[in-house]
Amino acid sequence: MSAKLFSKDFTLVVIGQIISLFGNAVIRFALPLYLLNQTGSSALYGTVSACALIPAIVLSPVGGILADRVNKRNIMVMLDFFTAAVITIFSLMHGRVSLIGLMAVTLMCLYGIAGAYQPAVQASVPALVREENFMAANSVINTISSFASLLGPVLGGILYSIYGLEPVLWICTLCFLLSAVMEIFIKIPFVKQGTDAGMWKVVQKDFLDSIRFIRKEKPVIGKGLVVICGINLFMSAMINIGLPYMVTEVLNLDPALVNRLYGFAEGALAAGGLAGGICAGFFAKKLVIQKAGNLIIACAGCLFPMGITLAVSTSGPISYIVMTGCCFFIMVCSTIFTVQVMSFVQAQTPQNLIGKVIALILTIAMCAQPIGNVLYGILFEVYKGYEAAVVLFAGVISLMIAVRTKNIFSKLLP
Repeated sequence: MSAKLFSKDFTLVVIGQIISLFGNAVIRFALPLYLLNQTGSSALYGTVSACALIPAIVLSPVGGILADRVNKRNIMVMLDFFTAAVITIFSLMHGRVSLIGLMAVTLMCLYGIAGAYQPAVQASVPALVREENFMAANSVINTISSFASLLGPVLGGILYSIYGLEPVLWICTLCFLLSAVMEIFIKIPFVKQGTDAGMWKVVQKDFLDSIRFIRKEKPVIGKGLVVICGINLFMSAMINIGLPYMVTEVLNLDPALVNRLYGFAEGALAAGGLAGGICAGFFAKKLVIQKAGNLIIACAGCLFPMGITLAVSTSGPISYIVMTGCCFFIMVCSTIFTVQVMSFVQAQTPQNLIGKVIALILTIAMCAQPIGNVLYGILFEVYKGYEAAVVLFAGVISLMIAVRTKNIFSKLLP
């Protein structure tokens, strides 16, 4: 394990992440937007988005178990090749079968792959860098993710609005192929864990071990996870469903520009994540987990200007600017919070459990997302014309949960 942060292998992981996550950001932007453009239904959009998350929830624990028992490099390489194949199949089938069914299956595959992929990336950090560099390494990984998410929707929105869906699909396929080839050259230390049990017994034992660790040995992780689920349910889901729906269907904006404007709004979210990742790395020595809850309170507070502006302003551009600015600030704070919590978990978890524990955390946190997507898809459909009330409802509930988050982390010993 190298004493410096940017060893050769960690650098290759970072470069592979830049390429792979760029393709991921573009395809996750283009496919749901295409569905929304074709149907105009927030309820259908929310339902398909919710269905897409189910495989991610199911496969994330599997990805965690594999990350502890299989070479993490091989996981990343195989999944990037498989993602390229999924997009290619979608391109060939598009226009020949039902759009809604094809879209649902494709998104389910893409999110399922991502669910299995992320534990391998996060679990590789402790294997490649020393503990004193955990915060900086996680900051780099989050910054790369945010940078790709910033560039992806902006370029994706421009390409999609000018050339349509097809060129976007082929660009994404190329990104995943390049990433897979790059990752072949990564060397991640790996010690095979022996077992005489069958595969199902191994999966069951590993899953129970991670649950026992979170519940018994580090209960603060479990408590924090419960409130994070609440934030995902009421705040993250509202942004995921509400932002594209309000920009493309509700706000009084130029119809010829709405797809690009939504791409810029997604870019603002990613820019906030980029800024948050940079801040987390720059102030790594000053950030303490005991004050992490303040960041979630700030995130919840940003929903209120969005709701109030929607309620009192008749200007689409003004509402768009306020909404985009608030989303930027939410992502700054939430990214710093994510880096802090992930570094805390990595430092507190033994090496033989880290992949499984991270996967379990990601899985449980994601469970709230499909429920929230369906909830807000229905709410925006039922309360059409009263979107401000839906946003303010999300703000009130999120603020209550954020206060509970603050209380949990503030009680941790230094």
